Amino acid sequence: MAETLTNPHDRFFRQSLARQEVATDFLRHYLPPEVAAQVNLSSVQPQADTFIDESLHAHYSDLLFSVRLRDNRPAAVYVLFEHKSYPDMNVAIQLLRYMVRIWHRWPKASGGLQPIIPLVVYHGQPEWRIPLNLAGMYDGPSDLLGYFPDFRYWLVDLTRFSDAEIKGETMLRLALLAMKHVYDEHGLEQATALFELMEKLSMTESTAEFVATVLRYLVTGSSTITEDDLRAAMEKQWPEGVVIMSTIAENWIQQGIQQGIQQGIIQGRRQGLLDAIDLGLKLRFGSAGLRLLPEIRRIDDLEMLHAVYEGIETVESPQDLQSIYN
Repeated sequence: MAETLTNPHDRFFRQSLARQEVATDFLRHYLPPEVAAQVNLSSVQPQADTFIDESLHAHYSDLLFSVRLRDNRPAAVYVLFEHKSYPDMNVAIQLLRYMVRIWHRWPKASGGLQPIIPLVVYHGQPEWRIPLNLAGMYDGPSDLLGYFPDFRYWLVDLTRFSDAEIKGETMLRLALLAMKHVYDEHGLEQATALFELMEKLSMTESTAEFVATVLRYLVTGSSTITEDDLRAAMEKQWPEGVVIMSTIAENWIQQGIQQGIQQGIIQGRRQGLLDAIDLGLKLRFGSAGLRLLPEIRRIDDLEMLHAVYEGIETVESPQDLQSIYN
């Protein structure tokens, strides 16, 4: 699938923390205390820049925030979100590379280097046992250590927090809890706090859109959570949300189709249709729907593929969809 469709972690991370109020809330609660004391949090500005190597977009997302210190000097906070479900030994090296790029792109008039505070957000299940500084990776004579570059990064390991320990206002907690639970082996069994937070939000247009983003992420970013699982959990823990869920599910399918068509302009119409079908099957029928993909990918007729993705919205079961192309 195209990257816009296959990288839900990147999309969700950016959609959540690119919101001004959520970004400020995140830095207020998750910067190291001594750093937070130096930063004027009213000055936080998310930047559009990204510094991730193209080949690593499947594993990382990043966000850069410009801030002002208490003495009004400029600084930056760089947040690296690791998508993988296990820690990467090279994360400090990646951070160093991206920090150098930031210094090159954001030179100070004085010629000096502005402070950059690197944060790593991790949500995998294995414990993070990697050194939190670059020198921790040094493997050489101690007399040469002084010539080895060093810095430390601050780790925000979401899986080491209990749900109650996740800090912040409702929208931030909702986003972080979704990231924390997306890799849960047992789906949403332990994620009751998610629905409690959704229920707390007043459903304005903006917050309803945010809830839709969270629900979409839980399905598209997880290998264990299906739309049916999500609906069952909502019926049990937040019955009023089921109506919202129905509307959202319809929108998901339409968005998936539209994304597939748009990507098809770039990739070729057939691949765009297959991408839309792939996403639509997962959102509508979960793993039962995805079992049809090998058969569907053998279809070369564009009109037939078009009929299949249109059918995703209207059929009642994967078997009904199968009857369209058989």
